[in-house]
Amino acid sequence: MDSEVGRQAYKKSHLGNEWKKPFQGSSHAKGIVLEKIGIEAKQPNSAIRKCARVQLIKNGKKIAAFVPNDGCLNYIEENDEVLIAGFGRKGHAVGDIPGVRFKVVKVSGVSLLALFKEKKEKPRS
Repeated sequence: MDSEVGRQAYKKSHLGNEWKKPFQGSSHAKGIVLEKIGIEAKQPNSAIRKCARVQLIKNGKKIAAFVPNDGCLNYIEENDEVLIAGFGRKGHAVGDIPGVRFKVVKVSGVSLLALFKEKKEKPRS
């Protein structure tokens, strides 16, 4: 029994910490944009990474989500509904962006990449 309790996989499945995370075990989550923010990159880089402060609909938790691609922050307004996904490191911050573990995938039901490539337009509301 001792060997089983010490195993990483056993701990992950039995401790129940997955439900305490913002996504509560799911891969994506919808949220409302509270504000657009710029986060300074870690040393030795010097940049302001464009992010959005998002309140999740399912549990009310507030998280910071990175907005990928050049100029995509222009497609996001306050009070927009966005779809958030993980950033690719299983709950860890990526690269030089401190404390940001999520990224924006869709805005108002339209893919951010489609908006960026001008294949689709954001619906008027």
